[in-house]
Amino acid sequence: MTGIPVKLPVFEGPLDLLLHLIDTNKIDIYDIPIVEITSQYMEYIRAMETRDLNIMSEFLVMAATLLEIKAKLLLPVEVNEEGEEIDPRAQLVEQLLEYKKYKYMAQELKDRQLDAECMWYRQPDVPWEVSSYMEPVDVEELLSGLTLRKLHEVFQDLIKKQEDKIDPVRSKFGRIEKEEVSLEDKLSYVEEYVTRHRRFSFRSLLIGQRNKMHLIVTFLAVLELMKMGRITAAQEGTFDDIVIEAKEEAKQAEVKEGEE
Repeated sequence: MTGIPVKLPVFEGPLDLLLHLIDTNKIDIYDIPIVEITSQYMEYIRAMETRDLNIMSEFLVMAATLLEIKAKLLLPVEVNEEGEEIDPRAQLVEQLLEYKKYKYMAQELKDRQLDAECMWYRQPDVPWEVSSYMEPVDVEELLSGLTLRKLHEVFQDLIKKQEDKIDPVRSKFGRIEKEEVSLEDKLSYVEEYVTRHRRFSFRSLLIGQRNKMHLIVTFLAVLELMKMGRITAAQEGTFDDIVIEAKEEAKQAEVKEGEE
C-alpha cells in the first residue's frame, strides 16, 4: 500500500519554519513551549526531501539549538548577577522577533512594488506655447507702495537667514592655512644648533618651534642626525630631560674642515 503524497510548504530557513509553527499553533512568541515546538520541528525535518546539504545543515543547526534549550529547561534555573532568572529561550525569541520584523518589511516593500506596477502615468501633452508661457509682470504695480523701510525689512530678513545657515561651532575655527616645512631645512637648523651648543637638552631645542608641525619635523631631524652618527641622545632617569651631545668624530671633522 503506497502512502498518500503530501506536498510540504517551502520555508526560507529555520526561523521561517519556527514562525510558521508558532503562528499555526497560536503560541505566544515570548513563551514558546520548547518541547512541543521541537517535536513538530523534528517531524518537518524528517519529512523534508532535499539533497542540498547547505539547506539541511541550517535546519539541523536550529534543531540542535532547540534540543539544547530543551535540555537547559530540565536543569535548575540559572540566575544572573542581579538575581534574575535566565531564560534559555531569550536569545531565540530575540532572533525570531528580528526575523519577523524584516520579513514583514520585505512583504510591505513587495506589496508596494506590485502596486507601483499597476500604475501608468500619462505622458505630458501640453503644447509648448502653453508650457512656456510666462505671465507678464507689471513693474509699476509690483513696486507700488514700496518704501525704504520695507526694503530695509527685506534686507534684514535676508541677513537673518544667512546667519542661521552659519555653523556656530565650525565658523569660529577661522581659516586653516598649511605651513610648509622641509626636513632638509630642519636638518640644517639642528646641525647649526648642535655646532653652537655642543651639549644641550632636547627640551631646549623644541622650545623655539612655532607649531606642532615644526616640532614633528625637528624630532625627525634629530633622529636622522642620530642615524648619521652626528649626535647622541641619553637620559639618566625615567622622567629626566633627554640630553643631546655632538659626537667627537663630528667635532674633529669640523675642525679639519676649518683648517682646510
